[in-house]
Amino acid sequence: MNNTIRDRCARSAYDAVVIGAGANGLAAAITLALAGRTVVLLEGSTVVGGACGSAELTLPGFVHDIGSAIHPLGAGSPFFRTLPLEQHGLEWVHSSAPLAHPIDSGPDAGTVFLERSVEATVAGMGPRDGAAYHELLAPLLHDGGLPVETISRLLLLTDVPSPGDLAHLPLGGIARMARYAALSATSASQALFTGPRAAALFAGLAAHSFMPLGQAPSAGIALALALSGHAFGWPFPRGGAQRLSDALAAHFRDLGGEIVLDARVGSLKDLPESRAVLCDITPRQLLELGGGDLPSEYARKLGQFRYGPAAFKIDYALSGPIPWRDDVAEACARAATVHLGGTMEEIAASEATVGRGGLPAKPYVLLAQHTPFDPTRAPAGAHTAWAYCHLPHGSTADMTEPLESQIERFAPGFRKRILARSVLSPRRLEAINPNLVGGDISGGRLNWHQLLFRPAVQAIPYTTPVAGLYLCSSSTPPGPGVHGMCGYYAARLALSRG
Repeated sequence: MNNTIRDRCARSAYDAVVIGAGANGLAAAITLALAGRTVVLLEGSTVVGGACGSAELTLPGFVHDIGSAIHPLGAGSPFFRTLPLEQHGLEWVHSSAPLAHPIDSGPDAGTVFLERSVEATVAGMGPRDGAAYHELLAPLLHDGGLPVETISRLLLLTDVPSPGDLAHLPLGGIARMARYAALSATSASQALFTGPRAAALFAGLAAHSFMPLGQAPSAGIALALALSGHAFGWPFPRGGAQRLSDALAAHFRDLGGEIVLDARVGSLKDLPESRAVLCDITPRQLLELGGGDLPSEYARKLGQFRYGPAAFKIDYALSGPIPWRDDVAEACARAATVHLGGTMEEIAASEATVGRGGLPAKPYVLLAQHTPFDPTRAPAGAHTAWAYCHLPHGSTADMTEPLESQIERFAPGFRKRILARSVLSPRRLEAINPNLVGGDISGGRLNWHQLLFRPAVQAIPYTTPVAGLYLCSSSTPPGPGVHGMCGYYAARLALSRG
């Protein structure tokens, strides 16, 4: 197919070619098309979306999200929020609480929530820990705090406020937040909380980073996710994540953009003529496409890019809703996202084991239950579940048993409701989407170095030494998540350069 990509394009030349129709590639293509540029978007799969897609992975009639399933940064994306995606069928579904975190041991057993309001969240933490959480987050959200659009921009590193704007911002609250965000989750939790409930909620949020919780800045990931939950919720698209990707693609086509599917690019030489090429791919794929034509020093830097731990994901078709334990059933039924891992200490131990290259016996599990809030995803009376745990990069281990044991711990009888399962190991994830190298769903390891210098140490992360060639994937700032901002920034840069 590579030799025929030019023949399959409607034009012989374009202002820009975008490789990869994930959220960032779609955002880059839309940004360029909005500026009046002629753009062709090349996607190696037969559908757009990359890791933001859906399919009947188990049984007919059961819709499962192939990659991302809950989208706080999508709903809060400063770019997506400017687009008429609802006109193209996108509908955000919110559960009553964005997140539930059950704890099954000790005097504080029960469920702690991330609620839409700070006040409702702290009600389940205890007086001292609730006060600490309120003092940290409420100044940014309440009257006199940050407008929602400003929170959106700060979370995704857009548009630094002007000096005039700074006079109206709660700088003390921002400084306090930044001070804790720079810490490890363990250190921040020890400084803020004394009880297990708040610490457990914080640990579950921080573990989204795939970092050991003793590593900085894992606390920053926890605080960003908490802030986004309060500001935007943790919603998901009705009917599946594919609806978000399809809405972006439809808007791009409305702008005159062209999409060519099943067009896997093997070399930059396969492309039609253009002034700019934007690549929604990781450094490994860029090295492959360059075919030795990238300058050696830049190629060396890309070769030093480090990928992170892997996800081991299972999708379930269920005969009924998840049978949560009686003591947490009502609580867990309120949230589309449930963190399963118990206490801060348990989650920290699980993530530390992965960080050392081991396999956790009791893994931290991220679980999404869409169908209680979106019955369109399964036949009447049936349900779906989406879950994954962490394991070392590229691991071939089968984590089905420990993952399901962790679910059974909080939902005894879960296995009896499984009609079918689809297991996506790190190897299978990469086979479905080459950007998920070794099962890494974050576009590269998250640590201080690769957060500040992503993908390499250079002044402008989206540029390459090749004129007109840009990188626009989650391997560039602001990093992972379905938000499109990496593509938006790279496209804005390409536009500024003609």
